[in-house]
Amino acid sequence: MERQVQPVNPILSGIPFIKNLEANNFFLLAGPCVVESEELVFKVANELKRITDLLQIPFVFKASYRKTNRSRLDSFTGIGDKEALQILANVRKELCVPIVTDIHTAEEAEIAADVVDILQIPAFLCRQTDLLIAAANTGKVVNVKKGQFLAPHSMKYVAQKIVDSGNNNVMLTDRGTMFGYNDLIVDYRGITEMKQIGFPVILDVTHSLQQPNQEGGVSGGRPDFIETHPNPSQAKSDGANMLQLELAEELLRKLVILRKAVNTF
Repeated sequence: MERQVQPVNPILSGIPFIKNLEANNFFLLAGPCVVESEELVFKVANELKRITDLLQIPFVFKASYRKTNRSRLDSFTGIGDKEALQILANVRKELCVPIVTDIHTAEEAEIAADVVDILQIPAFLCRQTDLLIAAANTGKVVNVKKGQFLAPHSMKYVAQKIVDSGNNNVMLTDRGTMFGYNDLIVDYRGITEMKQIGFPVILDVTHSLQQPNQEGGVSGGRPDFIETHPNPSQAKSDGANMLQLELAEELLRKLVILRKAVNTF
């Protein structure tokens, strides 16, 4: 018998980093697209932690330890799984911040779960049943990105697979919907629709600005928001849609002010 997805209070949903919601603040998942080096990862993580501590924003550090959904065979995919996961483990231990990373196969779920707090399912794989079950079985929080090809209400079936596997710790992410062949748009009605499923909903502002599958085989984008890198033009993955690290504090200060203004009504 199908176990129905029930609305979940985010504070009670087993997601420990959402602890400052009583202060009416948002939480932030941010970091470089992929682990390029230990030096880069710690530089970004330290700066984001400084800013989020200052602004009282619950923070999760995000970096993929491997990228497999690349357009070209010669695209950068990572420095090696073991090395990258160790770097993420070091960030988690030394900075005391939770970690989110992507997984792509059922086998990766258990490997990554030993290191990170949240397993993220890429948009292209959001309907992959064996992957969702494997992620659920780790007991970790599972953040699923809505496929660009999927209607928002269809994410209830995605969440259902995780819940039916015995894990209620689910988050859903909107990263835009295909608009023609090489562009994405965000329909904000979809965020409200997904919230009705009963789990926290995240807007991936970086990838919703992505312009995928460009003629040269490398995704383009508009670098107005947050995956972040000290030098986006030199980033090894998704640099075209990453925010320059030094601009992060100003942006987050503005977002905190906007959040407080919205919550006064």
